[in-house]
Amino acid sequence: MRLEYFEMIDRVTSREEARLVAEARVPEASPVFEGHFPGFPLLPGVLMVETMAQACGWLMLARSGFTRMALLAKVGEAKMRGMVKPGAILTVTAELIHDGSGYAVLKGILADGNTRVAEAELTLRTMTFPSPDLEQAVRTRAAAIGLAA
Repeated sequence: MRLEYFEMIDRVTSREEARLVAEARVPEASPVFEGHFPGFPLLPGVLMVETMAQACGWLMLARSGFTRMALLAKVGEAKMRGMVKPGAILTVTAELIHDGSGYAVLKGILADGNTRVAEAELTLRTMTFPSPDLEQAVRTRAAAIGLAA
């Protein structure tokens, strides 16, 4: 996890047709923790949601055969159930609920060990890549996290 670059997913551990599981290692140190919170660093809830959204996006990308990217369109029913501290190794699960008409609805789950720390229903807009450079960058990152094109 490189918080400053919004690279939240470190590796995909499994993928099925409608489900993806990934690992996200929270760094021990980051400028994010300097302000959130001094003396008591925690991963901000917005970055917990972003982590789930990225796992959902990778699932949709793989389902399309790497022909369509996914952008976060809506966050619903988000629940922060616990705190995430630096050094945590998170399991991120994305489960497809519905896919159609250029939108997909998924459930994201974030767990620290056996403890669920966040969950949300996420709507993603799927679309063709707007540029070859972006498509190549996404394919390169997918390979780096173990999601084969």
